[in-house]
Amino acid sequence: MVQAINLSGKIEKHLPAELVEFMQEAGLVAASQGQSLYLVGGVVRDLLLGRTNLDLDLVVEGDAASLAGRLAETTRGKTTIHRRFQTANLKWSRWSVDVATARSESYARPGALPAVKPASIETDLFRRDFTINAMAVELAPDRWVRLIDLYGGINDLERGLIRILHEKSFTDDATRIWRALRYEQRLDFKLEPETLRLLKRDVRMLDTISVDRLRNELELVLREKLPEKVLRRAEELGVLAKLHSSLKGDGWLSKKFGEAREASSPDLPPVELYLALLAYRLSDEESEKLIFRFRLGKSYAQTLRDSYHLKARLGSLADPSLAPSRIYQFLHGYSQSALNANYLASDSPTAKQHIHLFLTRLRYVKPSLTGNDLQKMGILPGPKMKEILQRLQEARLDGEVTTKQGEVELVRGLLH
Repeated sequence: MVQAINLSGKIEKHLPAELVEFMQEAGLVAASQGQSLYLVGGVVRDLLLGRTNLDLDLVVEGDAASLAGRLAETTRGKTTIHRRFQTANLKWSRWSVDVATARSESYARPGALPAVKPASIETDLFRRDFTINAMAVELAPDRWVRLIDLYGGINDLERGLIRILHEKSFTDDATRIWRALRYEQRLDFKLEPETLRLLKRDVRMLDTISVDRLRNELELVLREKLPEKVLRRAEELGVLAKLHSSLKGDGWLSKKFGEAREASSPDLPPVELYLALLAYRLSDEESEKLIFRFRLGKSYAQTLRDSYHLKARLGSLADPSLAPSRIYQFLHGYSQSALNANYLASDSPTAKQHIHLFLTRLRYVKPSLTGNDLQKMGILPGPKMKEILQRLQEARLDGEVTTKQGEVELVRGLLH
């Protein structure tokens, strides 16, 4: 039903004036074309919760591509059209807005991408994942920011519940299982009892989802403010095992994720670091299976491989008598996230100290003399020059020389 609630105050408080003006203009343009325009989805939910969300999703009962084109003219922006899904993205200045045709969806088989066709806003809202995301705000000039809540979204927000809209929701698209857990933990809500029952019933439907979409869901979890909460809940419900049977969302992981955030403050840790910690207790073979199954990109794959290779060498790195040059040789070439993961996960205070020394000082140590300087001293490019440069770096690392002149004298000694 259309609620009497007017969100004007919340919109002005939680959205920048530039975006509010854009929505007003967009509503006018749509009305001039005989179309009705709505603000939908997560931004509506967050406005009602008093949270700022700048990811605007607009739905038009009409042609999204045509409307986006008109709005691009008024904003001097650029549009990207996705004809298959009847959606468009509009970018201008520092803003990005998605515009979609109100549509219905049908699934040829579980896990398939949906076939879509134009429909009413009521039908469009019913195809969404959860009641709290199935609300809309009218943007027409004569119905400015009136709330449409057809499926009890406000009631579920007030009660702190995540509720799907129909029994086949998880069957049609099992990625909604991961989304349910993300929203539940992010908002500190609870899965509504019937939704929880259906989620448990349909965990097996995650097998119908492509690896690319599952990988995307995992990345979204690892971008959450507290991803360990989602992973713990996922393990509890048998969802995490669908990614890999040996992954754990336990107290150890929570502790290490928390330490990663403390070390990365004020920024969130990179996804690569969280992923390395999540996979840290896997064997080499299990890590490779994870890389292969999810077709992990070069950066993610390298981080996981670096992490388990370094983990196997931590015993040698725990030797307190290691010279700085040896520590450098041990750790040079490993990715930053793999180094950080092993620093956080290692049980050896000495190994941790050595990794910390490398990260904060040793990796930045370079000789003052360059290849050009060595050529001026009569050393031709080649293996000999490479050997001397390496010896200079070791001497710098170990404090044998501390000045450029000291390096010159060391080179002269090597030549005689």
